[in-house]
Amino acid sequence: MTGDGRGAENLDVDDPGTPDSTEPVKAKKKKRPLWVELPILIGVALVLTFVIQTFIARVFVIPSESMEQTLHGCAGCTGDRVLVDRVVYYFRDPEPGDVVVFERPATWDQNGSVNRSGNAVVAWFQDIGSQFGLAEPSEDDVVKRVIAVGGQTVECCDERNRVLVNGEPLDEPYFAKATPDATQQEFGKITVPEGMLFVLGDNRNNSRDSRSQGGGGVNGFVPVDNVIGKARAIILPPSRWQGVGDHDPQALSAPAWQSGIPVGVGIAAAWPTLWLGRRVRGMLTRGRPTASR
Repeated sequence: MTGDGRGAENLDVDDPGTPDSTEPVKAKKKKRPLWVELPILIGVALVLTFVIQTFIARVFVIPSESMEQTLHGCAGCTGDRVLVDRVVYYFRDPEPGDVVVFERPATWDQNGSVNRSGNAVVAWFQDIGSQFGLAEPSEDDVVKRVIAVGGQTVECCDERNRVLVNGEPLDEPYFAKATPDATQQEFGKITVPEGMLFVLGDNRNNSRDSRSQGGGGVNGFVPVDNVIGKARAIILPPSRWQGVGDHDPQALSAPAWQSGIPVGVGIAAAWPTLWLGRRVRGMLTRGRPTASR
């Protein structure tokens, strides 16, 4: 008995030699074998690839010479592999000068079947390879340059054999002529409806485009909704690494004051943006609780 009359057995005394039963016991995590992890890694890679190819970027093979000299491609040779940006047109529509990849409109002629194996399994792998620019693409994917957009009129040609948009000649340094004295195909004036594009190949005399597809005229337009993305860069072969130009062919026909709008707007917007940023920062600082001392 203790001095206070209580039994020693009733005292709450911790025994340092006894482990605490409430402490969780950490079990060693067993590592998965390779044959289990490998299918998981492949599955994750396929899902990420699908997401990237569908929403962000994709690689395309240039299958023809219609975009020479900007993009190389010809029958029986290795065409350029081009990285196509799918994000840019989430925020704006295609503009004159953009090199775009788009799904062949229903009004356009079909160029014939793509070279695919008769073996269903091999053909499936060829279709998968085309998603990475490793195999010939589907005939339904086409690459051209935007010349005119909805609301504009386009025709060819003036006395210097230049395409006209809204009556003004285009500046087209990318236009590759087959021979020094070659002339491009003439076509009558036509107005591009809203939501449509008028596209041409840079190799103007070896390109089937809005001038002739579907018999030309309204059948040659490309719906904006058919556009897959904007060609940004040539990624293969290594000797061809470079960006894909988007020179605006209508730039020289724009008034001088209009060409200065982007710079002017940027300068004008800088001051209110800076002022707003300071106000927001000040409000956050004033609303932050002070530390007790």
